[in-house]
Amino acid sequence: MKKQIVFLQLLFAMAAWNAQATVVKGTVKSSDGKPVENVVVTDGYVFTTTNAKGEYSLDSNEAKSRFVYISTPSGYKIGTSEGWNHGFYQTINHAQENATYDFTLSKREQPVKEFVYLAISDPQVTNEKELGRYTQETVADIKQTVAPYLKKKTEVHAAVLGDLVNDKMELFEPLRQSMASLGIIFSPVIGNHDHNQQYTALSNLPDANHGYAEERYESFFGPYNYSFNVGNIHIITLKDIDYIKDRKYTERFGSEQLDWLKNDLKYVKPGSTVFINVHAPVFNQSQKGGNARDAEEFKQIVSAYNVHIFAGHTHYFENNAVSANLYEHNIGAACGAWWAGHVNRCGAPNGYLVVNVNGNDIKWHYKATGKPADYQFRVYKPGEFKSEAGYVVANVWDWDPAFRVEWSEDGTAKGVMEHFDSEDQDYIDMHGKPEGYHTLHLFRCQPSDDAKQIEIKVTNRFGETYKQTVAL
Repeated sequence: MKKQIVFLQLLFAMAAWNAQATVVKGTVKSSDGKPVENVVVTDGYVFTTTNAKGEYSLDSNEAKSRFVYISTPSGYKIGTSEGWNHGFYQTINHAQENATYDFTLSKREQPVKEFVYLAISDPQVTNEKELGRYTQETVADIKQTVAPYLKKKTEVHAAVLGDLVNDKMELFEPLRQSMASLGIIFSPVIGNHDHNQQYTALSNLPDANHGYAEERYESFFGPYNYSFNVGNIHIITLKDIDYIKDRKYTERFGSEQLDWLKNDLKYVKPGSTVFINVHAPVFNQSQKGGNARDAEEFKQIVSAYNVHIFAGHTHYFENNAVSANLYEHNIGAACGAWWAGHVNRCGAPNGYLVVNVNGNDIKWHYKATGKPADYQFRVYKPGEFKSEAGYVVANVWDWDPAFRVEWSEDGTAKGVMEHFDSEDQDYIDMHGKPEGYHTLHLFRCQPSDDAKQIEIKVTNRFGETYKQTVAL
């Protein structure tokens, strides 16, 4: 009897699916009219690939699918609109019978080996004043950073890791315009503050017909789960905010996002390098409560790949080498501590990450807004860091366990500095009082009473050294 009930339930489910299914079809061709085979096509739920004629067809779920879109192959250019990655999707009109959705790709003249990837966390603008700071400080700094690369005709991509605005969706368009002229390709991520507060997430609804939290964001930026390929790198953007309503949410991928990720990776060769852009971190150690709740399931899905996760959300900087093939960069926010001043909660300056890609070789450096590229740590003299009065303290924001932080006193090497956790003094001074967040990238040493000069040398995981000297 139970088997009969299960069988009937399955039949009803299949009937419901077929009743709501729309056949979505079209072609993918190059600009010279030639078909492009094996291009991955999805409606956000169902996946397929183009055949030898460049044709595709899929049974799209009429209740929930809004777009049909492709994962742009590495041999073709990324289609943009005013600098934003827009050429990969089209809106599905379920009411139009026999509609076709055709894509045209521009073939690259030569394969991409080297490119630059910027990861920009949390612009989070609330008003025109903050948008002005973002434009005049962050965007202006990015322009200077990328100018030498563009001069050499090196391709530059940028992921904006969510919280583009601070619940002020009327600022989507001016924010988008503020970055449109930089000559680089921007790909957005949806953050918790990019959802419409009146609604819940579409992943928690039976259909897309009566309003959902991501709808306004999609009208500007398109699908929130998508991928594309540049050189050897497969780049994924994935929603990990489970929005409830009225600014309430949980940091979680959820089954729809994880299913999408599984399906997308089926078309990626195991062992490949994969960049995954999310809003909330997945594997932080200093404040684990803010991580994606289904982190272990995510980890299992990506285990066959060499993965770099780029995340924001926390307004502090934390790197985590989760395993030999999984590294998470939780990047300091462009707005720092919500445009209160010049630093994040951990003392890392407002800024963004610059990633240099050469084949499968990945190197990265944090770029502090308004500072030279070699500004990689801050030093506090004795007495400046109030809780460590007798110590010289260094805040090394891009630190991970592969770094080496050493000190010397009046020319004599003293070895490695002591690693400790505490609340950053620069943030306390800016905030006006302690908040309680302890960062993991602080180091200290205690100079002799008669010491005149301390030098600190930081060697990163790539063998690059940065030095600062302080007179006592």
